[in-house]
Amino acid sequence: MNMNFNFNNPTNLIFGAGALNELGEQQLPGKKALLLISNGKSTKANGYLERTEAQLKRAGVDYAIFAGIMENPVKEAIMEGAAFARENACDFIVALGGGAVIDASAAIAAMAANEGDLWDYVYGGTGGCRPLVHKGLPIVAIATTSGTGSEMNGFGVISNLETHEKIGFGEPSLTPVLAIVDPELMLTVPPKYTAYQGFDALFHNTEVMMSKGVNILSETIALSAIESIAKYLPVAVRDGANLEAREHIAYGSTMAGVTMQLTSTTAQHSMEHSMSAYHHNLPHGAGLIMISKAFAEFFIEKHACDGQFIKMARAMGMPDADQPEDFITALVKLQEACGVSDLKMSDFGFEKSECMTLAKGARSMQGGLFDANPCEMTDEDCAGVFEKSYR
Repeated sequence: MNMNFNFNNPTNLIFGAGALNELGEQQLPGKKALLLISNGKSTKANGYLERTEAQLKRAGVDYAIFAGIMENPVKEAIMEGAAFARENACDFIVALGGGAVIDASAAIAAMAANEGDLWDYVYGGTGGCRPLVHKGLPIVAIATTSGTGSEMNGFGVISNLETHEKIGFGEPSLTPVLAIVDPELMLTVPPKYTAYQGFDALFHNTEVMMSKGVNILSETIALSAIESIAKYLPVAVRDGANLEAREHIAYGSTMAGVTMQLTSTTAQHSMEHSMSAYHHNLPHGAGLIMISKAFAEFFIEKHACDGQFIKMARAMGMPDADQPEDFITALVKLQEACGVSDLKMSDFGFEKSECMTLAKGARSMQGGLFDANPCEMTDEDCAGVFEKSYR
């Protein structure tokens, strides 16, 4: 076990049911907020926007609302949001939403303070690899879903539709200064998206466990998160109003935001980002589910990290697990319990002939994550995982 780690997080995390009610008591990092929400209706319909506005008024803070963020946020929305922040003299951001909104907040915070185009500063693919000149706007993150853990780090994944790329962007200085994780805001997430987001959180933690950079702290936190998600995700999918289940899934998701700072995820995420870069209608969690079994089986066949798979299987409800294949058994059982075991790539427009294109795209867009894999994975191996996953 690697006993060395570096953990440095500036986020004041307020976690628990009713946590949103504490926002107005906090020392906020500016006088006028860009209140960032999605272009959907749920935040308004469920009253979360109105409650957040009331808390900002209680804190004596003005705000301007930008409702332009979509699932798999695109570069154009980032640039529009940054321009809106400048036009309205906003000096910090309040990101109220799921992973897409909080991901987008990091990019908007950077571009509100820097010149040019977002892609000038993206590392990877066709990005310009320029360093940020000016520090981004401070961010307050209020999570309304459990999936990405973005409230605990300064990075997000942004799509460029013109170049068919989906690449991570950010830097530690963009990490939120304050994060509110209130499971009461997650009670209204529909079952399908509860499952997709919950598996995203699960895979953040399982990939940390598989990563060759795993250490004593990241493993301890990841196993705790995996146990919570595996036990409570089927409950939350069946009964979204079950607050206990929502609390445990939110815990697993937020802890993933911590484990990913301690240890990199693996190429499973690179591969899915390639999938949704070429098929923008694919929800991130759904893509991860589709390739998860074949991805894990690749490393099991290589005996790359057998002990880690056994530990995860035990955390997922198989206390007597003693073979790495037991992880596959637990994973499939969980997918079946959550009603997502029959997802098909073909239903989202994929063709089997795309497998090598997706493999090369994964390495081009986020090749660094391949370095975290527990053993080598070539483009041919990667394409083989896509082929094995295809239905």
